[in-house]
Amino acid sequence: MWSRWREYFEVNARRPLPPIDAEGIAAAWRAPLMRSLAIFQVGESGEGRIVQEIERSRLAGVDADYRAALKLFVKEEGRHARILAAMVRGLGGSLRRSAWTDRLFVRGRRLLGLRLKLLVLLVAEVIGIGFYGLLAERLGACPIGQALREICGDEQAHLEFHCAFFRLQTASPERRAVFTLAWFVVAAAACVVVLVDHRATLRALAIDGAPRRLWGLVTAVRRRVCSGEAVAPAPARASVAA
Repeated sequence: MWSRWREYFEVNARRPLPPIDAEGIAAAWRAPLMRSLAIFQVGESGEGRIVQEIERSRLAGVDADYRAALKLFVKEEGRHARILAAMVRGLGGSLRRSAWTDRLFVRGRRLLGLRLKLLVLLVAEVIGIGFYGLLAERLGACPIGQALREICGDEQAHLEFHCAFFRLQTASPERRAVFTLAWFVVAAAACVVVLVDHRATLRALAIDGAPRRLWGLVTAVRRRVCSGEAVAPAPARASVAA
């Protein structure tokens, strides 16, 4: 199973970065959009620590292909960080060294073991799919909108990758119950934090339905993990269509 994910990420790694400029972005949208993208850019950076921890892990289902796939996943998140950085600069902004929301996610990951850290990464995929997707829909076919759509497609694959891991970790009803409790607590907290921190952007771009979109993704993840149904990666691709 993990060999297919490794191959998927290997092919994705060959893609060039998409062209980025601020064409098509309304003047009133630029400042709030720039702030939100800068915050997400911080969150897409890093994750090197979890790669080191997975090398020492003896969790069920973790093998050499999974370790290689996770390393490539982290590199793909780094690619997203570079794309978001280009967006921020294209909008005339500067990158941030840190964001309070990212510090909160990092501290949450470090509270307990590796499973919780991976759970928080799964939550981050939900946030990314929901927020990038809403922005891409609002921005349309402009370069930033197209690049956000590409990132959103990657995040959907990342979500399936992490769901596959948690399906292996929740083979019994008791473990599925523990996962469900932890998932809804952590995901609900993350959704509230993101909706509060980015409310100015949602308001400026007149984006409705963000809470409903995010919570729909949260409940869908719970079903995917606890159904026991494996989802294979989509065919590896050298580029993502807008």
